[in-house]
Amino acid sequence: MDNPLILPACYLPPVSYFGVLYAMPAPILLERHEHFPKQTYRNRASICSANGKLDLIIPVQHGSRNHTAMKDVRISYGADWQRLHWTSLQTAYRSSAYFEYYEDDFAPFYHQRFEWLFDFNEAQLAVLLRLLKIEKEIGHTTGYRDDYPPATDFRQAIHPKRTTPGHDSKPYYQVFEARHGFIADLSIVDLLFNHGPQSRGYL
Repeated sequence: MDNPLILPACYLPPVSYFGVLYAMPAPILLERHEHFPKQTYRNRASICSANGKLDLIIPVQHGSRNHTAMKDVRISYGADWQRLHWTSLQTAYRSSAYFEYYEDDFAPFYHQRFEWLFDFNEAQLAVLLRLLKIEKEIGHTTGYRDDYPPATDFRQAIHPKRTTPGHDSKPYYQVFEARHGFIADLSIVDLLFNHGPQSRGYL
């Protein structure tokens, strides 16, 4: 691939992730070989619940947290996080305009078990791209590199504690906006469940 866009494999990635992906015509390489970083979108997604912003975190097996390549991080099923996440999504978005329209696309991720976090995230990304009608060539990194051009390397730029470069968080309708105001850069499902086929136009 020539000058690919380097992205992390994230859980229900934020709107800014898809803003970058959609704006840049380059093919995508998902980073498989980075050391799994804590407190990032690799295993957490942010949605808006009746009580405000809510982080959904996928637990990983002990030993997968330090100096373990992303491709080798195993999902933990010691707690029933799948049921909790699916119930949270249903409760937050059942009244949104498009949740029922897309529900069957997401339900399998909360009933089927994936061993590897990377595989889970990549499978969700494929579904999200299909629903957003975004066609992208997607590959994987074959080893860790730190010399990608900064303009195409977004492995560290898309982070819960930072604003993604070039992302304009213009408001759109959210279910609980009257209660909490607009909350920027939530998971892409917040946009998708509220705006359906019009989501790509927002990006």
